[in-house]
Amino acid sequence: MRAVVQRVSRASVRWDGGEASIGPGYCLLVGVADTDQERDADYLADKVLKLRVFSDDAGKFNLSAAQVQAAMLVVSQFTLFANARGQNRPSFLHAARPEQGRPLLDRFISRLRASGLTVETGSFGAQMTVDLVNDGPVTLVLSTDPWEPRIG
Repeated sequence: MRAVVQRVSRASVRWDGGEASIGPGYCLLVGVADTDQERDADYLADKVLKLRVFSDDAGKFNLSAAQVQAAMLVVSQFTLFANARGQNRPSFLHAARPEQGRPLLDRFISRLRASGLTVETGSFGAQMTVDLVNDGPVTLVLSTDPWEPRIG
């Protein structure tokens, strides 16, 4: 699994028939690979919850999401598994099919919710519009698999 973790002061997602929004916290763009398993969803959720990228009184990254009661907005994004090496049109062959990806994303979301934090979501597989204000800016890319993002 892969996640783009953005610390935000606010974020929202809209799709045909719905919308969700949060205040301060994380906007998480999450993709599932065809090789991912339940342990990947658990590991990634735990890592997101334990990340210390919120500032303490001294301005240092020392606080986790739980310590600041951060909200989370999770948006599914299969395009995180795009392969554009040697081509201009990306291939998505290693992104999980919906029947595999949806349950793993749901497990990831459930694990986040078990922390007691507010977790909102987009709509799996829908065309969505994401709006956010990146705070910092702070953006991290996490992956549970070895990842070589070079294009050349």
